[in-house]
Amino acid sequence: MLEAYLQQGRIEAGVDEAGRGPLAGPVYAAAVILPQRFGEDEETRALAECLNDSKQLTERKRELLRPQIEALAWAWGVGSCSAKEIDEINILNASIKAMHRALDQCVQRLGGKHIDCVLVDGNRFKPWRDIDFQTIVKGDGKMMSIAAASILAKTHHDEYLRKAAARFPQYGWDRNKGYPTRAHREAIKLFGTCEEHRQTFQLLPNQLTLF
Repeated sequence: MLEAYLQQGRIEAGVDEAGRGPLAGPVYAAAVILPQRFGEDEETRALAECLNDSKQLTERKRELLRPQIEALAWAWGVGSCSAKEIDEINILNASIKAMHRALDQCVQRLGGKHIDCVLVDGNRFKPWRDIDFQTIVKGDGKMMSIAAASILAKTHHDEYLRKAAARFPQYGWDRNKGYPTRAHREAIKLFGTCEEHRQTFQLLPNQLTLF
């Protein structure tokens, strides 16, 4: 199993993002605070044993774990930045902004309690509310709270793209989730772009830049 806490006795919020690579749609982030002694009791042990980097889980497994995480976490939050925001501030800054929004939601559910530390997947972050933070490379495969956040971020991201596919069915987002598959790029070539596309991304293979 992954580690439940970096340091026992602290309120730690695990944070991760999903959707940095797609050509369309928002980037999502989630923050999760697990209860003390998570994984040590019967109620949380089964979930603890299943937590892992969302990319290592099937879509069906992620969808099954999402309501369990939302029910058993002490607090959680999900934030996003739209394609327009991504174009305005770039994908790295948008990813961090989505993380901050997720933390804002998470802390609202804490009932006034104080987060001691933010654990961030990867190696890039910006301070949030002057709270201590630690970046952890491949943290979604090491810490349970980050793994739980990766699952929430991924499932909320994919849910948005499935709904967006109903408005723009020509791009196949219900299948490719906005990622740069050959079919997605062929659709862009045929139909052009829409409001959900990230115009600062390389939407077609031979495209140099739009700006």
